[in-house]
Amino acid sequence: MPTRPQARTLLAGLAAAALLAGSAGIASAADATPAPKAAGPTGDGARALCKRVPRIDRRLHRALERLDAGKARRGSVARLQQRVDNAEKAGHSEVATFLKDRLDFRKSLRTSLEQRQKDLNSVEDWCAKNDDGKAGS
Repeated sequence: MPTRPQARTLLAGLAAAALLAGSAGIASAADATPAPKAAGPTGDGARALCKRVPRIDRRLHRALERLDAGKARRGSVARLQQRVDNAEKAGHSEVATFLKDRLDFRKSLRTSLEQRQKDLNSVEDWCAKNDDGKAGS
């Protein structure tokens, strides 16, 4: 086991060696030719989107079903409305305000999801007419 002064000398020597090795690595890396960067996407991803349409449609359908479900279903507008009513009845105005904001967002979410579903139907029609996006690629 090295004594304390010997350990310091050993550590200083290792640190110096690491610095020298690191600077040599930087110099050799600077001499190397950088790899060309990707120019970005070459297409619009139509083929991949056409492939995902059924899964996206199922996900949108499930989300809309959940929002429109009754009070017993977690995530539904009706259940959150019931929670707002309960908070107001109990006199918890801060909680009621917080829940009302969530309820407003959830109602706007329904509108947004319905619009996405319409857009997706248009994409599905396009895919059917264009060989599932293979023609454009």
